[in-house]
Amino acid sequence: MKRVLVAYSGGVDSTLLLKVAQDTLGERNVLAVTALSPLYPERELAAAKKVIQTMGGRHRLIESNELEIEGFSKNPPNRCYYCKRRLFDELLHLAKEESIPFIVEGSTLDDEKDHRPGKKAVQDLGVRSPLQEAGFTKADVRELSNALGLPTWNKPSFACLASRFPYGEEITTGGLRMVDEAEDFLFGLGFKQVRVRHYENLARIEIFQEEMARLIEGSLREKVVSRLKEIGYKYVTLDLQGFRSGSMNEVLG
Repeated sequence: MKRVLVAYSGGVDSTLLLKVAQDTLGERNVLAVTALSPLYPERELAAAKKVIQTMGGRHRLIESNELEIEGFSKNPPNRCYYCKRRLFDELLHLAKEESIPFIVEGSTLDDEKDHRPGKKAVQDLGVRSPLQEAGFTKADVRELSNALGLPTWNKPSFACLASRFPYGEEITTGGLRMVDEAEDFLFGLGFKQVRVRHYENLARIEIFQEEMARLIEGSLREKVVSRLKEIGYKYVTLDLQGFRSGSMNEVLG
């Protein structure tokens, strides 16, 4: 590929992709680009910047407000297509300015198993997915990341905050803020993986099953309920199935 632009989120997959791109092509031939978006918490951006500082290389930030995209906030099942189409359109423009022939992103084989409408945008615009092309699963990515000493090898998986809203429920700035504050609070309590699914005034908390007893027993339960009500939720519930990526897609059958 010679020169590439890496769509860099700071997550496990895109960090490995960036590392291998730099090692293979040299830092001067790799540009990492991260989108500033209301769909991604400040803690994720801060973590991405920290990794970039450790790895070195070229890094650019671009503004991306998905709520301005017509149809996105209505939250249809193909919501991710609108988002990815806008993002990769902007990256294509930037890559052209930089005379970079390829844009690469961090999808793996596991992403084929779930509802991923953003994949169509990747295909439509000719974006490459080297990890997927090489046959990597997410487990493979974590194993190699650990072997390479990358700090993200055991980082919890993360999906944009829009994925916390049930399809058909409007995505709003206020709702995104509530989800962000609730998840930030729960992570601050030491839970390893957290999703707060947002149903207007009801929060459905997903955490690992082995951590449920800690949340339910003792004073921590009352602390969580109190804080989430301060944030704006009227009802606070715990999903007994526990954390599972893409649980909002279960209604799609």
